[in-house]
Amino acid sequence: MAVMLEISLLPSGKVGASLSDMVANALKIARQHGVKFELNPMGTTLEGELEVLLRVAREMHEMCFTMGYPRVQTLIKIDDRRDKDLTMEYKVKSVMEKLGAEPKV
Repeated sequence: MAVMLEISLLPSGKVGASLSDMVANALKIARQHGVKFELNPMGTTLEGELEVLLRVAREMHEMCFTMGYPRVQTLIKIDDRRDKDLTMEYKVKSVMEKLGAEPKV
C-alpha cells in the first residue's frame, strides 16, 4: 500500500534567501528513485513504499549539506493508512467533492 510522506527541508547558514536550487536537487533525488511527488509552495508530498520514502528523505536531507549548508532542519509528516489503499489524488478529490468544488488537476 502506498504511503504519503510530506517533507520540508530548511537549510540555513548560507547567504541568500532563495532555496529553489535546493528544492530542484531534492526533487531530482525523488525522480532517481522513481518516487511520485507533488510540489507545493511550502513543501513536497511523496508517495510510495515507506522504506523507499524514508531513504529518499534521508538523501534529500544529506544533499543539503553537500550543497554547502552547515545546518539543516527537516520536517517530515507520514500518512500510513493500512485499511485502504489511498493516493494523493484520491485524498484531494475526496475533500474537494465534500467542499462542492472540482479538484485542480
